[in-house]
Amino acid sequence: MATEFRTGFVRSLANPRNHSALVLNADFRPLSYCPLSLWPWQTSLKAAILDRVMVLSEYDRVVRSPSTEFRLPSVVALRDFVRPNSKPAFTRFHLFLRDEFTCQYCGSASELTFDHVIPRSQGGRTTWTNVVTACAPCNLNKGARRLSECGKTLRNKPVRPTSEQLLNAGRKFPPDYLHQSWMDFLYWDAELDA
Repeated sequence: MATEFRTGFVRSLANPRNHSALVLNADFRPLSYCPLSLWPWQTSLKAAILDRVMVLSEYDRVVRSPSTEFRLPSVVALRDFVRPNSKPAFTRFHLFLRDEFTCQYCGSASELTFDHVIPRSQGGRTTWTNVVTACAPCNLNKGARRLSECGKTLRNKPVRPTSEQLLNAGRKFPPDYLHQSWMDFLYWDAELDA
């Protein structure tokens, strides 16, 4: 995956030796792509011992207790399906993810903030359909004016995304480290190139 999509909002694993486990839902799809659903090895091992997950892949690393040893899980799937929230929460991160971490006025990916299309001072509300990702210079330039007053146009109309749309958008922003054992589970449901 190209590195130009990496942002400060996408969690990266500081040390690949921390042996995090990729967490899949019971349908074998990741719980989330952005941030990628990962558990520390302690959590995944505890869930495996308590039979809350199926271990699909393991690291070569072994941990020992006084009476037994365990290979650390690399990929786990929940035994019970967790239904994703159909209406994602309106958060700054979800807003940036919907807009693919780019300014909706100029396309920049730096100094990101958010902007009210119809300014709050003119009755605009803080909703999915009135707030967009904007870089600081565009936000400052637009100020408390409407688009028609400042000569700016939107690259995409702001809409309320579904959880599925955010999940699909998250696939474009992988963390800096992806273990080889995760690859078969990350993009298996993506459409193949013709």
